Amino acid sequence: MRTRTLLVAAGLTAALAAAAGCAPADDDTTTPAASGGSSSGAATCAPASLKTVAAGKLTVATDEPVYEPWFKDNKPESGEGFEAAVAYAVATKLGYSKDQVVWTRVTFNNAIAPGKKTFDFDVNEFSITDERKQAVDFSAPYYDVTQTVIALKSSKIAGAKSVADLKGAKLGAQVGTTSYRSITEVVKPTAQPQVYNNNDDAKKALQNGQIDGLVVDLPTAFYITGAEITDAQIVGQLPQPSGTPEQFGLVLDKGSPLTTCVSQAVDGLRGDGTLKTLTDKWLSSVQGAPTLT
Repeated sequence: MRTRTLLVAAGLTAALAAAAGCAPADDDTTTPAASGGSSSGAATCAPASLKTVAAGKLTVATDEPVYEPWFKDNKPESGEGFEAAVAYAVATKLGYSKDQVVWTRVTFNNAIAPGKKTFDFDVNEFSITDERKQAVDFSAPYYDVTQTVIALKSSKIAGAKSVADLKGAKLGAQVGTTSYRSITEVVKPTAQPQVYNNNDDAKKALQNGQIDGLVVDLPTAFYITGAEITDAQIVGQLPQPSGTPEQFGLVLDKGSPLTTCVSQAVDGLRGDGTLKTLTDKWLSSVQGAPTLT
């Protein structure tokens, strides 16, 4: 909501549609330099030449816990779930076998904070923003996303048709996410938005009636309403804060020597159709979510 910001989405495998501003970033032309890394195309992107945290290994980070449809059963090492699969596909493009990938857990906020990283890249629904680029590098984007409001079917906002219908609602989101940013910049509610350390806490608040609605990325919204809180529903997708697509990228250390190679790997996965294949597999069931005007 991972659009998990400054602000999750396979059992049910809720997901990303090729419609309504939620299509995968298959046609995106963002370059590694635009995402915060070096623009040099001369990098040698073979394991023997890459300066990774552990020699001969690729250390990949994500949060604890992680959620479907991005990861399955909180086990990223299984390769099940969209982002787990993307991570292993990037590793393969770089020349690493599955047994050369080492997973570590890093909280969302720590991953995007300034300072030396304990991972080579982190995959955790990180939206690419200019503010975050000051502290970390991003790979080329691997996914386009929209933020979405969900509510209990009994909520006063369940029938909302417009952003204006949400003005008086108490909305919540995970701390530090673009979901929270969408509340403050797009909805601008009169009630103070509530922030939570993770989506589990936010979902409990929704179930307990402490908030009227929860903002998450669209695939996560479909999973929550379809598999976790069955008396909840999708109210609608929110417009983009800036009018430009929100995109997820892999996070790397600021100035990482790996940024160019990782971005080239992501671009290669887009070019050869792998990202579309993974999207179709893990994020295929999101269709027809209404857009709030």
